[in-house]
Amino acid sequence: MEGPLLFLILFLGVVFIVFCTAKLKLNPFLSLLFAAFLVGIFAGLPINEVVDAVNGGFGGLMSSIGIVIVAGTIIGTVLEKSGAALRMAEVVLRIVGQKRPQLAMSMIGAIVSIPVFCDSGYIILSSLKKTLAKRAKVALASMSVALATGLYATHTLVPPTPGPIAAAGNIGASNYLGTIILIGLLVCIPTIIVGYIWAVKVGSKIRIKGEDDLELNYEDVVKSFGELPSTAKSFTPILLPIGLIAAGTIASFVNIEGPLASTLAFLGSPVVALLIGVLASFFLMPKWNEETLTGWVGEGMKSSTNILLITGAGGAFGFVIRATPVTDQIQSFVDGGVLTGALFLLVPFLIAAALKTAQGSTTTSMVITSALFAPLLPQLGIEGAIPLALVVMSIGAGGMVVSHVNDSYFWVVKEFSGMEVTDAYKAQTMATLVQGVTAITFTLLLWVLLV
Repeated sequence: MEGPLLFLILFLGVVFIVFCTAKLKLNPFLSLLFAAFLVGIFAGLPINEVVDAVNGGFGGLMSSIGIVIVAGTIIGTVLEKSGAALRMAEVVLRIVGQKRPQLAMSMIGAIVSIPVFCDSGYIILSSLKKTLAKRAKVALASMSVALATGLYATHTLVPPTPGPIAAAGNIGASNYLGTIILIGLLVCIPTIIVGYIWAVKVGSKIRIKGEDDLELNYEDVVKSFGELPSTAKSFTPILLPIGLIAAGTIASFVNIEGPLASTLAFLGSPVVALLIGVLASFFLMPKWNEETLTGWVGEGMKSSTNILLITGAGGAFGFVIRATPVTDQIQSFVDGGVLTGALFLLVPFLIAAALKTAQGSTTTSMVITSALFAPLLPQLGIEGAIPLALVVMSIGAGGMVVSHVNDSYFWVVKEFSGMEVTDAYKAQTMATLVQGVTAITFTLLLWVLLV
């Protein structure tokens, strides 16, 4: 099948996924798998090719990023349960100073959400946020939005969180995670700043019922975790793997040769670097026994299961699309000069934003969008570390827009801050819109400067 009808089938496949996840509340894993089979069959592919594409896509993506996702989730779980996330928050608070509490909360959120899911990070730091708001005498809504936007920025843009990793895997950029981390951190800077400004300018005008009656003591919040790990132990599971991946990436750019190059390449591979991070996280455990080495680790593995399945199903969907004649159709657009230059990045941004807004999940929107656009990139000549990293950023920026009532994170922020739904729309939903627009704007700028 060729021509406009093929694109109509792909469009209906995406509509089917959104309908199943948003309306029927079907798990995205099954929605993506069913869509993969339906698109393949209606596109005229032989049945055996559809099955091979589904199996190959699922297995291929798991072989490249499966262990990375599991390792990152284990690190996040250990940081959460050991109190290391709170220790990191303490350190940032000392550096930034309590006279700038919203900025401190934004930075704390950004650091914690690199390995910890933003929902969990918000819950972990909720008591700290309320305590600091009371001590600094600032509006609780302002602190809530500052924390939420800081968490949200790195959650959508910086590996090893699942969304960016899944997007990288789908577009064939798994070997460039170091570059994606570095570019993601760059894009995060203005994204976090606008979230902070929104928190100060808009959040400060919102009053939460009962916030003046809060009886929270900072020392009591810290004591509730027991004895906190040291600063070095707390930061090592995050900074060590990121540093190793970055070192491996830099070594490949400057063409280092010999044993040093081999060592850096080995240690800087995402699987090895994240597993070293897992080993470093073991030193955060109060003791090594069944509760920690089996229980905590097992909980992290369990948390990664849903993400792994959704990511793998997204890979299957992408492989089915690749097996159709869609790449030949795309070539005609390329030859006509329709999809060229930095403005191409607006297309995945808009698709991811539409999917995010329609069905609520950032990760799912990034998985679907990256699967859809993976066949286009070779045809457009988009290859190499920096261009592919910027494609991931454009998809992540779209995945930010917007967090509202069909997003679990919206309800976490709303409930744990005490805001009314209308206030949460003004504060949280609009903040995510501003963040997404800022992220894609800065991504376009980086494309012009670097590509």
